Amino acid sequence: MSVRSFLSNLVYGAYSRRLIQQVGGRTPRHIAVILDGNRRWAREAGFTDVSDGHRVGALKIAHFLQWCQEADVEVVTLFLLSMDNLKRQNEEVRALLQIVAGVIDELAGPEQPWRLRIVGATDMLPPDIAAQVSAAAMRTTARSGMEVNVAVGYGGRQEIAYAVRRLLEQHASEGTTIEELARTLDVDHISEHLYTSGQPDPDLIIRTSGEQRLSGFLLWQSANSEFWFTEAYWPAFRRVDFLRALRDFAWRERRYGS
Repeated sequence: MSVRSFLSNLVYGAYSRRLIQQVGGRTPRHIAVILDGNRRWAREAGFTDVSDGHRVGALKIAHFLQWCQEADVEVVTLFLLSMDNLKRQNEEVRALLQIVAGVIDELAGPEQPWRLRIVGATDMLPPDIAAQVSAAAMRTTARSGMEVNVAVGYGGRQEIAYAVRRLLEQHASEGTTIEELARTLDVDHISEHLYTSGQPDPDLIIRTSGEQRLSGFLLWQSANSEFWFTEAYWPAFRRVDFLRALRDFAWRERRYGS
C-alpha cells in the first residue's frame, strides 16, 4: 500500500467514526433505496455494455445490507426493477432480469442472515425468473434477521390498485356489501393489503444518481418519509455516503402531517 493510500484510508476511517458519533443511535427502522445510476456509471467508466453497470451495482447490494444491519435497521426495501422497465422488453431488460434473479439468489444464500420478501407484480415476470426469485425468498422464511423487501416489477400505483382489489375480494368473500364497506373503510384497511403489510413505513428513502423524484416508489408508504438524495451513482455509493444519510436523518426534526 502506498503512503497516499494509507493516509486516505486513515482519513476515511476517522471521518466514518465521526459520522457514527453524530448519528448518535438515532437510526431509521426502515430504509428504502432507489438504486439509480447504473447505466450512467457504466458509460462514464468506459464500459461498452451498460449491463456491466447493473452487474457492478448488484455487487454493492450485499455491502449495503451489511451496513444497514450494523446500524440496527429492521427493514430495508430495495427498488431493483420497475413495472415500466418490464414493459420495455428489450435486450438490456432481459439482461437485467438475469442479473436481478442472480443477486436475489445470492442474497438468499445460507451464509446470509436476512429474510427476503419479493414485492411487485411477479406475474409480469418471465415464468422462469418468477419461479427463481420466489424460491429464493422461500428459502429465507425461517430466518430471524433483518427483513429485506426486493421490489421487482414494482409500481406504486399498481400496488395501491392491488391492495384495493385484495380488500374488495376479502369483503366480498365475507358477504360485506359495497355500502357497508364504504361506511367503514379507512387507510388502515388499505395498508393491511399492501406488499409491505405488517412492516413499518419507511423512515428514510435514499435515491442515488442525483435524481430527485420517487418514480412511483412506495407512494402510499412514503407519506411521512424523509428523503435523502446523493449525486453518487449506485455502483459508486460508499459506506461514508450511507453514514451521511443516517447523520442527516438523525439531525432532522420530523414533522408528521405538516
